[in-house]
Amino acid sequence: MHGANLGTLLRTCDAVGACLAVPPFDWVDRALARGNTLRQPTCVHRVGSPLRWLADERAAGTNILGVELADEATRLADLPTAQRRTVMVLGHEATGIPPDALDLLDGAVEIPMIGTGACLNVAVAGSLVLYKLAGLL
Repeated sequence: MHGANLGTLLRTCDAVGACLAVPPFDWVDRALARGNTLRQPTCVHRVGSPLRWLADERAAGTNILGVELADEATRLADLPTAQRRTVMVLGHEATGIPPDALDLLDGAVEIPMIGTGACLNVAVAGSLVLYKLAGLL
């Protein structure tokens, strides 16, 4: 993920009252330092193993929702506001969510497109879904 995408997602999380969970990679820390233009402290959680963290969250009753093209994905327009703790999983713009993480999803949401592109920028897609989950769209 490009550093600017993390900055955009961090601002969106702040706007909707969500937190950002990121793996503890050095490039993530550098990207967040460059992309964080917020004046107040931000809500960022460092997760050691993303797969283990997702499994633990799911076991604790958290809804795990992936932004991914899938056969039974919910269209963004039909996505209801989150009624309980929800984790949104974003994948790589080219390869999507890794197969091991797909197995941990409770559901998927897709963003319909009319143009010729295969997908939106990850920060744009994540921002749209976050606003919809927060009930702000």
